[in-house]
Amino acid sequence: MCTAGVLRLARPEVLPLRTDHKTDPLRALLQAATGLSEHERALVQVLARPATGARLRRARRAARRLKAGHTPSRLPALFRLFTHAPQRTTAAKPDPSHGVEVRDTVSKLTGPQWEVALRYACTLPAKTTNPEARLRGRAHALASAFALYSARNWLNRHRLHHPHPALSARTFPRRADLLSVPELAALAHLPVDPDAPGLARAGARSIAPPPAIPQPGPGIKPLGACDTGTRRGVGLAVSDARQHLHLMGATGSGKSTLITHLVLDDVHAGRGAIVIDPKGDLVTDLLHRLPAACADKLVVIDPDDPHTPPCLNVLDGTDIDVVVDNITGIFRRIFTAFWGPRTDDVMRAACLTLLRHAQLTHRLVTLADVPRLLGEPAYRLRMIPTIKDPVLKGFWTWYESLSEPSRAAVIGPVMNKLRAFLLRPFARAAIASGESTFHLPDILDGGILLARLPKGALGEETSRLLGSFIVAKTWQAASARARQAEHTRIDAGLYVDEAHNFLNLPYPLEDMLAEARGYRLAMTLAHQNLAQLPRDLREGISANARNKVFFNASPEDAGLLERHTLPTLAAHDLAHLGPYQAAAHLLSHGAETAAFTLTTRPLPAPADGRSDALRAAASARVGATPSHSTHLPL
Repeated sequence: MCTAGVLRLARPEVLPLRTDHKTDPLRALLQAATGLSEHERALVQVLARPATGARLRRARRAARRLKAGHTPSRLPALFRLFTHAPQRTTAAKPDPSHGVEVRDTVSKLTGPQWEVALRYACTLPAKTTNPEARLRGRAHALASAFALYSARNWLNRHRLHHPHPALSARTFPRRADLLSVPELAALAHLPVDPDAPGLARAGARSIAPPPAIPQPGPGIKPLGACDTGTRRGVGLAVSDARQHLHLMGATGSGKSTLITHLVLDDVHAGRGAIVIDPKGDLVTDLLHRLPAACADKLVVIDPDDPHTPPCLNVLDGTDIDVVVDNITGIFRRIFTAFWGPRTDDVMRAACLTLLRHAQLTHRLVTLADVPRLLGEPAYRLRMIPTIKDPVLKGFWTWYESLSEPSRAAVIGPVMNKLRAFLLRPFARAAIASGESTFHLPDILDGGILLARLPKGALGEETSRLLGSFIVAKTWQAASARARQAEHTRIDAGLYVDEAHNFLNLPYPLEDMLAEARGYRLAMTLAHQNLAQLPRDLREGISANARNKVFFNASPEDAGLLERHTLPTLAAHDLAHLGPYQAAAHLLSHGAETAAFTLTTRPLPAPADGRSDALRAAASARVGATPSHSTHLPL
């Protein structure tokens, strides 16, 4: 069902409509169109064409007659003639309202004129409850919205018969109304109120990538596609990816989709890939899409995997001091509120003692031996005599001189944190069940390590410790590349989601990022908002991760991030990015380019049974076989 009407000027067309509105006059019209049901439609049609020739001459003659004191319409004169009312003369006392009408008319006719036809219509399904009344009410609301234009002239409603052909053909009536440019602009314009009802406000500007940004291909990692102009792919060269990628976006914005594409590209190109995922969905998506041929180089660390987990012995390493610094630094940063100088001293001395003993005797030690060393006198008696370092031996002399209560107070913080960690069977099996069943240098040289560390399954502290240990061992393996010729180093990527939880090494982040470039380790550091990052991490990432991809940001974060994207993208744009839309500021051949927008591509379809097959193959190859006692003293 349909009802339609025409709005025509009520008085002679030389008299103007109101154009000086303090608020947007379209607000009332938009309000009248709110609440439409799924199949209900409301339409306002404005047709306009320039007025020329005889039409303009007639309007100007009417204006001159009005200025001379004649009424602009014949009807009042005929009324006075038949009722014998006194006739107006030019000698009579001037009417103030007449002077205002003259000025308004002259003002209207001084500029270009347009012939305008104004129509409205409403439709709804015939099966709607009480459709006639609903149509009348909606049509009345639309027409009433134009009462705001009433001044010297106003708009009257007239029924439009046969609305379908008139509206579809957009035909002008034989005599359309004459309007000035201000009148036409007041009737037909884009809404200007920031809170106009029923309208979605403009989002971020879509900016095309600079010509220097490459398209995905050999040696080019895929990021997505440009969202304006020519639809082409957007990529990041492997050499530029070594300058690291800062990735920020809320959950569901498209961040994990982008990381998945980057990892899959690394795998297909034979580059190493290490993924640390504290939520779990990223690793799950990857396992469904990795090629079957990668099973012989895949390592999966997952507490929900029923297969035997692989083991990464965190006390394994050729540089003892680096290993100890990493372990104590990780514990200190994660347990800052409970970790003082004495606790640090105890942890450092225990790890050094175990590693020095292993170096001399070639016996296996793990992190589970630290509680044994601190809590079992018989175990210490086997370890301490082999120590030659006088400073380290002095620590144990002091330790043995303590009374039992004093000793318990000294080692309490260390034992408390280690027990909480090692009492979890998965954590103990993953880092303290024996020798390492895989090696990070092999992963960097073309392997794949997927560490799924969901906080819901492991607890926040255990997840942070495991992820931090993997980052530390990765950094040790990357640093060992200093002994290789640069051209022999295979590119690898370290992808860390919720990076602030795992960057707990005792080195400044800016130094790590600078050195990693030389080792051909490209780091992708992802998180949700800037408030998650401590100041040192925020500044280090901002300055040294030179490739930036930002998904929708909060207004507070957008104000801080716009320094990376100006002048092409401002804070408003960063705060109004759509789903799977991102702002990017990338390097090309080592040089910075202008910021632009992109959209991520959908993931490829998952392969049936691929995840289970890859998990089984990875576990059969690197699953840990416990070969070392993990007894924890009381």
